[in-house]
Amino acid sequence: MNVAFFLIPKKNIVFLKEGATMRQALERMEYHSYSAVPLINDEGKYVGTITEGDLLWKLKNTPGLTFQNTEDIRLSEVKQHVQNIPVTINAQMEDLISRAVVQNFVPVVDDQEVFIGIVRRREMIEYCSKLLVQRNKFNDN
Repeated sequence: MNVAFFLIPKKNIVFLKEGATMRQALERMEYHSYSAVPLINDEGKYVGTITEGDLLWKLKNTPGLTFQNTEDIRLSEVKQHVQNIPVTINAQMEDLISRAVVQNFVPVVDDQEVFIGIVRRREMIEYCSKLLVQRNKFNDN
């Protein structure tokens, strides 16, 4: 089983450009109730994941920064404390599982490192759960 089976395409997810502002990130994350979103550059390449924690640390550690002036801070200026490592579209399920232990989602890139979507932890857990149920049914017979 490979990544393509679980892929949620870029057009169906929330992501931000690294040139977006902190305020845009906060508002989009609040609206969708997300705690993290992928970041891409102007070439469409995955450059990281911005989290609520990253935004809070930036707010805390920047003297004079308030919610009102977060529109002056670009996401490229916000330090990312967690590195969500992407996989390629040709990766196998084993590659996803090891990353899902510490990531809510796994970014997926093509051979040119262009961001093409994500695989959510939820779908991976559901897949593994179905395999366990099938295995248990087989062992019971």
